[in-house]
Amino acid sequence: MELAYYSDYAVRLVNTEEPSRGQDSLTSVEAVRDLFGANQSAARRASDADVTRFRSVRGRLRAVFEAADGGDETLAVDLLNSLLLEFPVSPQISGHDHRAEDGSPLWHMHLADHPSNATAGFAAIAAMGLAFHLTEYGVDRLGLCEAAPCRNAYLDTSTNRSRRYCSDRCATRANVAAYRARKRLEADRSARTGLTADSAQRTTASGERRPGRGGR
Repeated sequence: MELAYYSDYAVRLVNTEEPSRGQDSLTSVEAVRDLFGANQSAARRASDADVTRFRSVRGRLRAVFEAADGGDETLAVDLLNSLLLEFPVSPQISGHDHRAEDGSPLWHMHLADHPSNATAGFAAIAAMGLAFHLTEYGVDRLGLCEAAPCRNAYLDTSTNRSRRYCSDRCATRANVAAYRARKRLEADRSARTGLTADSAQRTTASGERRPGRGGR
């Protein structure tokens, strides 16, 4: 498993909250456990206390995305480094679920479960995964959705660094909104042009000189 894979942990946690909409799905220990996905051994260690701790880490991870999205590379790196220092990882070589044709293990790097608590383990994996993604692809590959009011986090893996939205749904919604805005602008311009032409015609009509008696 590539270590950059773990960057998805950070995205999943950050996107449990949509501040602009006042929505937060991280409200129970079950929600915390769901974030671990297939890593159920780590999920089982989660307790009610982890809800508050996860929210704290979430805010710090969102700050990394906000700094990156705002073009402040140094701040994004500094914020991520502080997480890496606070939540160190325990790397190990693993061969589970990866076998060559002859049945021998395909060894790869893996991040071991943190021994202290669920939050520390998840934060360590999320921060390290995000760090690998940042150093491999660049700080500008960490973004926040431009489809207001969404602002969900995403990782841009496009070949031309063109991603702007967190999902196809948001991209479609933004494109439809932009299309409607263009149509309204065109309609407004047409209306103003029509009014200007009509006004000019009335001015011309009112300013016409009527022939006098001497012109008969």
